[in-house]
Amino acid sequence: MSSIETHAKDAGYWAGQMVAVSCTRDRDSFMRIYDHFAPRVQLYLKGLGSPEAVAEELTQEALLRLWQRAELYDAARSGLSTWLFRIARNLHIDRVRREPQWVPVQDALERLDEPEDAGPSPAESYAEHVDLRNRIEQLPATQARLIRMSYFEAKSHQEIADELGMPLGTVKSCLRRAFLRLQLGVRRGA
Repeated sequence: MSSIETHAKDAGYWAGQMVAVSCTRDRDSFMRIYDHFAPRVQLYLKGLGSPEAVAEELTQEALLRLWQRAELYDAARSGLSTWLFRIARNLHIDRVRREPQWVPVQDALERLDEPEDAGPSPAESYAEHVDLRNRIEQLPATQARLIRMSYFEAKSHQEIADELGMPLGTVKSCLRRAFLRLQLGVRRGA
């Protein structure tokens, strides 16, 4: 067993490698981090639904950010793997939000409170509004609550996280899953 394999699960070992990257821009330490974590991050991103090429690109971007922002890593707050996977997850979420299908569901939710001008009849508009509210009610309770807080109460993601005592990343990922479920309902005509 190599020394890297021996230390693979040792958070202190990886924190030490990050200190070397942060303080002295040690390329050997960075390459040890890269060699160990790149395949794991790529597999994680594929598990989130990224195609192979996109997962590879996001992995490269995550590790580049690790190199560029190494001084921001705080071993007292999280392990290196947690920090790196969070970077990768955030990059994935940012990419998904730039996809065209993300915008229609988000726009539809935001338009619920806007006045209609020369659009559908009031009866049609009401039916669409009721349909969307019904689909929101069919979501898991947490997702439905987050959608209501975000779009009907106009609360920011941070305000929701603070009010519910949830991590900001959890709020964002729950909202993303809710949007995907609503989007599937829109596509199916449900």
